[in-house]
Amino acid sequence: MTRPALPTNDGIFTLTRRFSAPRALVWRAWSEAEHLGQWWGPKACTPRVERLEFRPGGIFHYAMVPAEGDTLWGRFLYREIAAPERIVWLNAFATHRGGIARAPFAPAFPLEVENTVTLAEDGAATLLALRSVPFGATEEEEAVFRGLFASMQAGFGGTLDRLAEHLG
Repeated sequence: MTRPALPTNDGIFTLTRRFSAPRALVWRAWSEAEHLGQWWGPKACTPRVERLEFRPGGIFHYAMVPAEGDTLWGRFLYREIAAPERIVWLNAFATHRGGIARAPFAPAFPLEVENTVTLAEDGAATLLALRSVPFGATEEEEAVFRGLFASMQAGFGGTLDRLAEHLG
């Protein structure tokens, strides 16, 4: 079950989720293209992996294809990877070629958001903690980020629901 994101004075978005799957499997779901292509992104979209270089400095470039409407593009720039417990990346909306783009829903959303996912063993299950914070953002972009916590809760919640289904 996803725990609600709690608004904080420091503007950090957090979310936790417990998966009934071993940490090694959850790690593979985050680090292998054949897994990411099954679950990453909002429920209303079909994910497509364009490029995955799972290493510090590497890129994950992906498409989110809705049933109707335009394809949305995104990318990760991996900053830190500590298998099997921690991944840090800069997330951004992207062009079809992988360049950074503005969010289509909010032009003042930060260009990049630093995300940290940690995976901890919890018996036979895995506890995931997500922490997101604007990266290199203006005060206006930080305010927009804070104002979208409910939307981010729904978006990440749906994405993690897909991960839970994928893990079986």
